[in-house]
Amino acid sequence: MRLKIKYFGLIAEITQCNEESIDFSKSTISELLEILFNKYPSLKNKDFQVAQNKEIVTKGINITGSEIALLPPFSGG
Repeated sequence: MRLKIKYFGLIAEITQCNEESIDFSKSTISELLEILFNKYPSLKNKDFQVAQNKEIVTKGINITGSEIALLPPFSGG
């Protein structure tokens, strides 16, 4: 499966890109994060949420969409 991964804010700074496509043969968000942590080790120490098709999801959920976003914490005001 081909996934489009979008990065925002501090996450984009760490990955040095706003978006990339990867081939993914596993099934869960957690498995995808392991791949991304291996590619970008600095992500392991950062707090962020994961969205699948524009909806926040937990790490144990199966990937059913083709667009994943890594969202850093947002501050309000």
